[in-house]
Amino acid sequence: MRKIILKRRDPNNPQIKAYSQAVENGYKIQHVLPSKDGWIVKTAGDSKASGVFEKQNSAIKFGTKIAKNKKTELVVHGRDGRIRERNSYGTDPHPPKG
Repeated sequence: MRKIILKRRDPNNPQIKAYSQAVENGYKIQHVLPSKDGWIVKTAGDSKASGVFEKQNSAIKFGTKIAKNKKTELVVHGRDGRIRERNSYGTDPHPPKG
């Protein structure tokens, strides 16, 4: 049997920090993810998908609608699973810091 060693996530990565903080604060971030059936929209922390779509564009439109309604973030992943795009609909400080 071959042993597989998984890399630990870098806790200093700003994307991982932002995601972890949002989940801790109770924000329900929407994710558009690839699946065997096409594309799914899933809320972080939920076990079931909110929707299954044939095309990524349709999933993004649906995820955007949910994110705007819940005033949270939408994270779009590419076919390889990596984050391709991130949009916020209400969790940003106003005015922006910096």
